[in-house]
Amino acid sequence: MAIQIYCPHCYTSNGLNAKKCSKCGKAFGRDRKYRVQVQMKGRRTSRVVDNLTIAREVEAALKGDLVRDEFEIADHQVQEKPKTLNDIWGKYLPWAKEHKKSWRDDDYYYRAHIEPRFGSKALSDITAFDIEKMKTEMRKGKSSRGTPFAAQTIKHQIVIVRRLFNLARKWGLYDGKNPVDSVTMPKVDNQKTEMLTDDEARRLLETLQSWPCRESAAFIEFAMFTGMRRGELIRLAWNDIDFERGAVTLRNPKGGRTTTVVVSTRALDAIRDLPVTSELVFPGKGGMTRYDFKGPWQRIRKAAGLPEDFRFHGLRHHFASTLVSNGVDMAVVSKMLTHKDLSTTQRYAHLSPGALKEAARISGELLTPKRESGKITTIQRNGESA
Repeated sequence: MAIQIYCPHCYTSNGLNAKKCSKCGKAFGRDRKYRVQVQMKGRRTSRVVDNLTIAREVEAALKGDLVRDEFEIADHQVQEKPKTLNDIWGKYLPWAKEHKKSWRDDDYYYRAHIEPRFGSKALSDITAFDIEKMKTEMRKGKSSRGTPFAAQTIKHQIVIVRRLFNLARKWGLYDGKNPVDSVTMPKVDNQKTEMLTDDEARRLLETLQSWPCRESAAFIEFAMFTGMRRGELIRLAWNDIDFERGAVTLRNPKGGRTTTVVVSTRALDAIRDLPVTSELVFPGKGGMTRYDFKGPWQRIRKAAGLPEDFRFHGLRHHFASTLVSNGVDMAVVSKMLTHKDLSTTQRYAHLSPGALKEAARISGELLTPKRESGKITTIQRNGESA
C-alpha cells in the first residue's frame, strides 16, 4: 500500500517528500494531488485525491473494500493511460488530410493556439471554463501580424476542439462529455461583402498590366474576372480549360461536385499566353501545387493602393456584386459562383456604392416639395390640405 504525490501533467507518482516531479520537473505547490494505491491478493486499485488527509482515509476505505470484496473497479495494471488531446490529434490529422481541403489551416491553428493550452491534458481534464479562458485570452491578444484576432479565428479554434472530441467519441477513444457543448461561440459577422470602387478596380488592373511576374498578375486577373476561389485557382489544370467553348471545369470544388462554368473571353485572355511549365495553370516551385498566395497578393494590393483590409477573397465578392448590381439574374450568378443554395448568393443582392449615392441624390430631389411663385404647392383633397 502506498500514498504518493501525483503529477497531473505527466501522470507519474512521486515520493511524499518530493518538491517537484521526477519526470517532467513540474514543481508541486499547495494544490498538489495524491495517488492512493492499494493491492491485496493480486488485485490493485488506485484513487487520486486532493489532500493527504483524504488520501489516508481513502487508503483505509479501499483496504476495507478489498477485504470484503464489495466493489468492482478496473484492474489498475491493465487500465489504459487517459487519452490526451495530442493523442486524438495524432489520429485526426491523417484523417483530415484525406477528408478536408483546409487541413493545413487546422494544423496551423492547432500548433499555434490549441496544443500549447490543451495538448498534454487528458480529455476528461479539459473543461468548458478552459475553453472560455482561451476565448478571453485570444480576444485580448494579437496575431503575429500585430492585429487583434478576428472573431472567426477564435471560433475556428473552438470548432477544432469540438471536432476532436466528437471524433474521439465516434472512434471509441473517449466516452465522456464534450466540453464545447457548454461554451458560447463567438458571434461572427460573416456577411461582410467587399467591392472595389471603379477607381480601385482601374488601379488594380493597371498594376497587373505592368507587374513583372506575369504568373502572379494572371492569377489575380483571372480571379477578378471569374470570381473563383483561391483554392480552385491553385488546383486548376490546363486540361480543365476549354478555350474554344470558353468553359472551365472545377474539380473537387468547395461544394464537392465537379462542375463546369462558363467564363468570359476577358478572363481567358489573362492566362492565354502563360508559359506551360506544369499540368497546373498556376504552379508553385518545381511545378508542384502551391500552398498559398498571400505574399504576391499583399505586394500587388499595396502597389495598387487598395485598402489594407481588402482580402483576396474580396475579388470574388467584387465579381458577384458587380454582376448583381448591374441586373444579372441572381440564379445565373449563383451558378457562376457554384453555390449550392441560392440563399448564399443573396448576400450580393445590393447596389454598388455609386448607385446608392445616386439614389440618395435623387431621393433628396423627389422628397423636396415643389414650389410655385415662391410658395410650397400642396395637394388639395375635399377642400383641405393633404
